[in-house]
Amino acid sequence: MIDLGHLLLQLVVILVTARLVGRAFRIIGQPQVIGEMAAGLALGPSLLGFVRPEAVAWLFPPDSLAPLTALSQLGVLLFMFVVGLRLDLQLLRGRARAAVFTSNASIALPIAMGAALAPWLHSSLAPDGVPLLPFALFLGAAMSVTAFPVLARILTERGLLGTRIGSVAIAAAAVDDVTAWCILAAVVAVARSAPEATSIAWREFLVTIVSSGTYVVLAATAGRRLLARLDRELARRGILMSAQLVSGAIILALASAWVTERLGIHALFGAFLAGTVMPRTSMNGAPSAARQIADRMEDVVGAVFLPVFFALTGLRTSVGLLDGPGLWAACAAIFAIAVSGKLGGSAVAARLAGMSWRDALSIGALMNTRGLMELVILNVGLEIGVISPALFTMMVLMALATTVMTSPLLLLLLRDEPSPAALQPNES
Repeated sequence: MIDLGHLLLQLVVILVTARLVGRAFRIIGQPQVIGEMAAGLALGPSLLGFVRPEAVAWLFPPDSLAPLTALSQLGVLLFMFVVGLRLDLQLLRGRARAAVFTSNASIALPIAMGAALAPWLHSSLAPDGVPLLPFALFLGAAMSVTAFPVLARILTERGLLGTRIGSVAIAAAAVDDVTAWCILAAVVAVARSAPEATSIAWREFLVTIVSSGTYVVLAATAGRRLLARLDRELARRGILMSAQLVSGAIILALASAWVTERLGIHALFGAFLAGTVMPRTSMNGAPSAARQIADRMEDVVGAVFLPVFFALTGLRTSVGLLDGPGLWAACAAIFAIAVSGKLGGSAVAARLAGMSWRDALSIGALMNTRGLMELVILNVGLEIGVISPALFTMMVLMALATTVMTSPLLLLLLRDEPSPAALQPNES
């Protein structure tokens, strides 16, 4: 039975802490969402549990976490729907070869380096019974992700969104988002369908991949056309955005999430897919349906649901699990591979595409931003049992560190006047 009073107290503590720490991080030049991530970690065993373990035991007893977990999962589903709504698919068309080359390198190199690191970590940091293949695939996917929403916010705050640097980075991040979630869907299918190399397991895996691919194609073709036709009909009748239409969009997202969960990948992928197929056309000068729905949902999702997700992540993260030099060495190796693969790979690719070293390194720093997207992927990995709590903690620390370092690196690289290349208009 749910103790409503205790649940409300938990929510008050989580939201107040997220707000205060988020504002503190804004004062020091970091996006507020990074402060909210740090607040979630602070409420767990890594800080509050270390200083006052009895406080964590009283405030977040294990038998009280089910309602918070449900709110967290719902919030992440809605967040992924908003990310899909915000993803401008036009960014994937007509961009300079720098964007395409950078996106490919920023995905392929971290995946390869993460997979190469996996055999060393597998024996000590993989849960019992998890084969090397899904472990290596997941580690590579987790290394390759870029936090598209955080990156867009940093570009906006720094006034870089309309520059060549911003254009290449946002286009490459858009490709990364789509690719990373497709890879994650395959990883989840492998982990759920093929724990052992049996013919039945691989048959289930192939069925999952084929059925999921069919659903994606149907959603991207027939589903998109149906929604576009509905959008035009509503515009013709003069029906404006309303609570009923937002409710219908949320129902669509939840239904799509249910389908992908039943198909054997993950509900998050279905919610993200639903957002990407929503109509992007503007009618009579009004913002598109996708943008209007995202505008209405974003504040509530960001202000209420995501801090709960951060708090649950914090409760799962315990720095105390890294209790030996070997584990800290593994954590350092993960950080080094993550930065060299993502920042280094993106920067070298941008440089080879003709950009200056300063602009290329700036793009690398932006692509190295992992943020909330990384936490979402890591929670999926922990949920399906591909990674251990100790590895989860290492990856969470890596996600926070690589996100925090973005703004200082940009300030260092762009401390002078922007270079002529950075000021070039978007290429199309």
